[in-house]
Amino acid sequence: MAHYRRAGSVPPKRHTQHRSPDGRLYREELMGEEGFSSDSSLLYHVGVPSAVLEARRWELPDQATTPNEPLLPRHLRLHDLFTDDPAGAAGGGAGPWAAKGSNPVEHRRLVLANGDVRISYVVAGAASPLYRNATGDEIVFVEAGTGVLETVFGHLTYGPGDYLVVPRATTHRYVPDSSRRPGPGTPAAEPSRLYCIEANGHVAPPRRYLSRYGQLLEHAPYCERDLRGPGEPEVRQETEVEVLVKHRGSGPGGLAGTVHVVPEHPFDVVGWDGCLYPYALSVHDFEPITGRIHQPPPVHQVFEGNSFVVCNFVPRKVDYHPLAIPVPYYHANVDSDEIMFYVDGDYEARKGSGIGRGSVSVHPGGHSHGPVPAAIEASLGAESFDELAVMVDTFRPLELGEGGRAVDDGVYHRSWSR
Repeated sequence: MAHYRRAGSVPPKRHTQHRSPDGRLYREELMGEEGFSSDSSLLYHVGVPSAVLEARRWELPDQATTPNEPLLPRHLRLHDLFTDDPAGAAGGGAGPWAAKGSNPVEHRRLVLANGDVRISYVVAGAASPLYRNATGDEIVFVEAGTGVLETVFGHLTYGPGDYLVVPRATTHRYVPDSSRRPGPGTPAAEPSRLYCIEANGHVAPPRRYLSRYGQLLEHAPYCERDLRGPGEPEVRQETEVEVLVKHRGSGPGGLAGTVHVVPEHPFDVVGWDGCLYPYALSVHDFEPITGRIHQPPPVHQVFEGNSFVVCNFVPRKVDYHPLAIPVPYYHANVDSDEIMFYVDGDYEARKGSGIGRGSVSVHPGGHSHGPVPAAIEASLGAESFDELAVMVDTFRPLELGEGGRAVDDGVYHRSWSR
C-alpha cells in the first residue's frame, strides 16, 4: 500500500547513523518488495534482525490437496471444522482441534489451494506463537471475535469484519481476547474465527482504483482514511525467542516450515517509516457500487493478487430499473474458479440450496452457475440485500485441502435441479 507512514524514532536522513541515548548504534533493516524496485519500509532495531541461535523443522498443518474431480460445484461447511469442546474433536468431529485450544497460526485447516493462493480457516481461542510467512502476503478476514495483531511495526486491534493485511516476512502474532483471563464478573470473549487468504506473492488494492502515484481515486469504494495502520512500535526485552517461519521448500504445495530461535525478541524496533506495513480495513467501511441494472462482480473488488482477486458483497441497495432482476444472471466461469464465503445475512441467490453462515460455495471454471431457480422470481421488486460475503476468484483451478474435503456436503451440485 503506497501510503507513507512514520512511527517511533527515525533519523532525519536514511542510511545514516541513528543512536540510542547511551550511544549504541541502532541496526537499520530495509524491508522491501521486488528486489528494491517496489514499496519498502526502513526499521531501526535495537538488536541484530538476522541473528539466529538455532533452527529446527516445523511440521506445517496438512498442505496436501486433491483435484476437484469429477468437476463439481461444492458446498463446504466451515463451521463444522472446529468444536468448542476441548475433548470433543477426538470423539468423532471433523477435525483434531478444539476451538479453545487452537491458535491462529498452527491450527489453520487448509480448505482450497493452488500455486497462487491458499485459503484456510481457523477458530482460535489461544494466542499464536510468533510467525512469519516468507512465501507471500496474507489477508486474514475476521469473521468473529476480537483481539490484537501484534507485529514488529506495532500492534493492530481487530474485530468482526476486519481484513488484516500482513506483508510477506512480517514477524507477527495473534492474541485473541479469548486467550486472556477475564476479570471478575466479565464474561469470557468468544474465540476468533479467521478466514485466511495466503498469496504466493503480494496483494494490493486493484490498480484501477489507484492514481499513477498510488493514491486511491474518487471512484474507489474505500480510501486511505478507512485504512488503520499499526500503533507505535514497542521494544520487548525477552531473550531466546522462537519464531515459526513458513517458507518455500520441498513439502506439499512447495512449502516447508522452520522454527528459528533468535537471541532477542523480534519486537525491538524503535522506529520505522515507509510504505510497506500491515494494516486493517473493515468490510463495513467498503462503500458498495450499485446501478439501475445488475452490476458485475468486479464492482465488489477490494484486493488483487497474482492470478486472483478478492471481492466482498455487503448490505446494499440493489438495481432500480423497473424491470430489473436483482439476483445475478447465470454465468460461466470461463477463466476462473469462484469461491464465496458466506459471513452474515440472507444471501438471496442461494436460498433453498443449504447455504448459510459459515458456508463456502465452490463454483469451478467450466461450470455455469447462478441463482437457484426459485430465487429469481422471489427477488423481483427487492430494494436492498442484507448480505455479507467474501469472494475469491482465481485464474488457475483450485484443489481441495484436507479441511475442504472434511466438510464437503456432497449434494450441493443438485441444488439447481430441485
